[in-house]
Amino acid sequence: MGKYFGTDGFRGEANKDLTVDHAFRIGRYLGWYYSKGHRAKIVIGKDTRRSSYMFESALCAGLTASGADAYLLHVTSTPSVSYITRADDFDCGIMISASHNPYYDNGIKLINSDGDKMEESLLDGIEAYLDSDEQLPYAHGADIGETIDYAAGRNRYIGYLISLATRSYKGKRVGLDCANGSTWMMAKSVFDALGADTYVISNHPDGLNINVDCGSTHIEQMQKYVLDNNLDVGFAFDGDADRCLAVDEKGNICNGDHILYLSAKYLQDRGMFGNSKVVTTIMSNMGLYKALDALGIGYEKTAVGDKYVAENMKKNGHLIGGEQSGHIIFSRYATTGDGVLTAIKVMEAMCETKLPLSELTEGMKMYPQKLKNVVVDDKDGTLADEEVQAEVKRVEEQLGSEGRVVLRKSGTEPLLRVMVEAGTQELCEERVDQIIEAMNRTGHLIRVK
Repeated sequence: MGKYFGTDGFRGEANKDLTVDHAFRIGRYLGWYYSKGHRAKIVIGKDTRRSSYMFESALCAGLTASGADAYLLHVTSTPSVSYITRADDFDCGIMISASHNPYYDNGIKLINSDGDKMEESLLDGIEAYLDSDEQLPYAHGADIGETIDYAAGRNRYIGYLISLATRSYKGKRVGLDCANGSTWMMAKSVFDALGADTYVISNHPDGLNINVDCGSTHIEQMQKYVLDNNLDVGFAFDGDADRCLAVDEKGNICNGDHILYLSAKYLQDRGMFGNSKVVTTIMSNMGLYKALDALGIGYEKTAVGDKYVAENMKKNGHLIGGEQSGHIIFSRYATTGDGVLTAIKVMEAMCETKLPLSELTEGMKMYPQKLKNVVVDDKDGTLADEEVQAEVKRVEEQLGSEGRVVLRKSGTEPLLRVMVEAGTQELCEERVDQIIEAMNRTGHLIRVK
């Protein structure tokens, strides 16, 4: 990770950590970089945050001032920008979003021409430019770029999603929580077109209510909605719709690990999985690995971040990968996590097997898990501290094969994350606190967030 760009773009509080000047200069650099030898085409999408419009204008000003054309998808999802960037031969794509963060945060995600997250070498160049006094050349006359309405690209992406469904959803009662974000219009259009009886909540964005008590970070809203309305299934997206969590007909949460399990089993049962492996991060639940072992399905573990999952899948040709948080990648259809696509693939498994979601996931048992975020004086110093390391090892020995510890740095915040899985929730709590107390004894702990 660089100074500004983390695992999921340049993210921070709008006009404090990420300013309009940053956005303008990023646009200036990208426009200059891609305009060498031809007139660059760069596509931009945004979520519903109030500040997204401000950053869109700043990026457009920077791009066009450097001679690039800026194509605007307007309010749309991160996966739609990825799809349109590669499908319509753009030099790169930009998504303005802070995903599941609160409205006052925002972010700039950069996508390369293949629809993947931007290469580190280009991000390094942008960061060096942001910290320099370098003046890039301005375009003049007819070389100044245009800003072009490209809502048609968003509509084409919606058509692509609809084309992926294998059956009609007629007779299926489906709930959608749009998080007052990117899918507020898009998701219902897709499910209505596929014949579902569609019930929607959190689809009235006002610029300030994105992710507020709704979406995949507040799945309890969809749990209640499914039960109150006797729905067959519910899906909850995050602010930019690259995540999806599901709720079965009984009101139980179906997280990213459940979706990875049922998707792999569905393909295996149909002889479509071959020698592929499920790609997870180190934060996936032990229950997923034990369930995959029982099916004879292999898996790989990466560092936390859908970026690393995507890189592994692309390198090794794997079909399914993702995170417990609901970032799920189906490599046959997308290069990034796509919440609406994930919902479509879950519906495919339900429709083709004629089984409810609760039965599709019953072969996987989640182990109790506790995660605490701790603010420390020095993340690297705390991780390297011998007494902290010794305590982690002691906890691992106490848990044996029926539990595990994950201690890692946050990729987007100044935190360490302490996670323990064990046989009971009480044991998880005890062992997490045991490790945090070691941080306190060594003088590293500032507070538990």
